[in-house]
Amino acid sequence: MHDFSLEVHGTHTFDSTGAISAPIYTSATYRHPAFQQSTGYDYGRVANPTRDELEKTMALLERGERSWALSSGMAAINMVLHLFQPGDHVLLSEDLYGGTVRLANDIYTRYNIQFEYVDTADLELTAAHIKPATKGIFIETPSNPMMRISDIQALARLAHDNDALLIVDNTFLSPHFQKPLTLGADIVLHSATKYLCGHNDIIAGILVVREAKADYAQQLELFIKSEGPNLSPLDSWLLLRSIKTLGLRVERQSENALKIAQWLQTHPAVTDVYYVGLPSHPGYELQRCQATGNGSMISFKVKTTELAKAALGKLHLICFAESLGGVETLLTYPLAQTHAEMPAELLARTGLDDRLLRLSVGIEDADDIIADLGQALQG
Repeated sequence: MHDFSLEVHGTHTFDSTGAISAPIYTSATYRHPAFQQSTGYDYGRVANPTRDELEKTMALLERGERSWALSSGMAAINMVLHLFQPGDHVLLSEDLYGGTVRLANDIYTRYNIQFEYVDTADLELTAAHIKPATKGIFIETPSNPMMRISDIQALARLAHDNDALLIVDNTFLSPHFQKPLTLGADIVLHSATKYLCGHNDIIAGILVVREAKADYAQQLELFIKSEGPNLSPLDSWLLLRSIKTLGLRVERQSENALKIAQWLQTHPAVTDVYYVGLPSHPGYELQRCQATGNGSMISFKVKTTELAKAALGKLHLICFAESLGGVETLLTYPLAQTHAEMPAELLARTGLDDRLLRLSVGIEDADDIIADLGQALQG
């Protein structure tokens, strides 16, 4: 079955009412028929029918065997980092969401876990940083915010040859455009707040594993059951509803993004454009091999810091706001927002500076978005 159909229908089975929309079960606990008998539901933290429907749908879309719906994208990353033990070495993309870096550097280093940042778009460089203690490679592709492309299949082979896990943050593309588990990744995660939700109205995270019986999957099951970072029934239902239009939204957003990126390349105030759908992008060919679309995230640099900051206060249609992936176009200043706590060394290595703006393209008319950017970028 094609993705559009899977997104609309998921794994929904109709109850006796024939309800098209999956019901919202708000019960915290469940009645047992008799001693040592269960309906399959005992306590809401462990399992909930509405959340189960969402988790089965996400496993289906990502081509995985098990999924968990969690309270935020950071909760999903936190559960993944739980997998590592004192003395372990973990490689992370050097161009990465600032919250991931904060969690690794400020929290998990307390437990004697060594994190090392490397340009995972460079396979030879990544391989050179593998150590006997390396237990995981964590990547974003496209990366945030410099849009670097890492070879998922090659990195999966590299990880597995060294008895390590490959973990992919697939937030930027969603399963509609990219399915890392089919390329060999072990774990995929999402800030479901972004494209999966698409309406900027819930905070949620998703984890999906390739093999439900694998040791790492069993550990994740234990962590999540024990710590209780689960998504609420209402937010699970809202996310299920949003996923039904995922394909329509991201296809429109991607179409808009290409037109806007091409326009940005011609603007006299713009010095650099980072969009994976442009043939000039260094990862363009690899992106075409491992994904079916380019998404709608664009980063670009303008001539001066003053212009970048001034443009943010001139917007009319576009919103100056953090986050991404919603139907509304958002413009972000990463250095002061999403990546404000990034170490200076990583900023210098990735090229993220005070002239960089990150655009999350929405579903508005592309010409209207261009017009708003045009007037905001006037000197």
